[in-house]
Amino acid sequence: MTELSIAAGVVAGMMEFATSRGASREVLIARSGISPEDLEDFDNRIPLNKYQALVNAGKELCNDPALSLHYAEAVDLAEVSIVGLITRAAETMVDAFAQINRYGRLVAEVDGVGEGDRYKLIERGDDLWLVDTRKNLDDFPELVEGPFAFMVCGVRQFTDAKLMHEVHLTRKAPEEPREYERIFGAPVVFESDWNAMRADKIWTSYKVALTPPYVFGILSEHADTLLNELDSAKSMRSRVEALLMSILHTGNASMDLAASKLGMSQQTLYRNLKAEDVTFEKLLDELRHKLALHYLSGKKVSVNETAYLVGFSDPSAFSRAFKRWTGKSPSTTREQ
Repeated sequence: MTELSIAAGVVAGMMEFATSRGASREVLIARSGISPEDLEDFDNRIPLNKYQALVNAGKELCNDPALSLHYAEAVDLAEVSIVGLITRAAETMVDAFAQINRYGRLVAEVDGVGEGDRYKLIERGDDLWLVDTRKNLDDFPELVEGPFAFMVCGVRQFTDAKLMHEVHLTRKAPEEPREYERIFGAPVVFESDWNAMRADKIWTSYKVALTPPYVFGILSEHADTLLNELDSAKSMRSRVEALLMSILHTGNASMDLAASKLGMSQQTLYRNLKAEDVTFEKLLDELRHKLALHYLSGKKVSVNETAYLVGFSDPSAFSRAFKRWTGKSPSTTREQ
């Protein structure tokens, strides 16, 4: 199963928030296993299980069971995620909602969503329900209530109108339910059959546009790039390449070994790669080509050492392969 992840900016924001409320940064780091260096670039990805450990540690150290709600109340999503910036540049609330669905995975990936958008708008009479379709209802409930709180508190930046009238959460009732009602500004029903918020239909037409329209295009382009990188990291090809890079030098970069380390049969690996229009042999050959160019261009290793690093036990076999790739000998390429 592919590891789920969350944006480093969101994690860094939670780390700072929990620290500001009395938690020890050193203890938070130790309990979560999150390296401070991984949080320097807000676009980095952090394993979701590490974020869960951070939140749980923060709740205990701050003696605050509603830490995620207080985080969403105090911190603007635009400060920690590009998705928050994009929603601020949307024209209306319904446009912002569409962008949340489009780029939401950049904030946090969740399991149990299935096909289609995570969030749905459902009309029932005069009411509009904003529904979180995540299926794993009781697993890390902060992944539901946190985004809900970000949405509700974010709207308060540009209107004082009471838009949400009722909040439903599948989680068990906390010891202090009144704090939930204060933050959401509406009655909260716990142990419900769904995770949803009831709003006025006029909610969709509210104007946002807190930043100039041209910013929207710039941010969306960057977000699309991040989404592509995230999807690429989930591809079978990328997983196999990452694995091969760690074992190429052993000379045993076989399909059998790769399948075993990935926890699948050779046939399953073959089918998954075929679905991405590549074979193991082609992938291995292209990876060797790319790495050989990288090593030789750095001029820090010899031709024979490069042959070893990319998995060739015979330097002459490496030279023949390199000439097939580039039309030049490896020594000529290294000199150039």
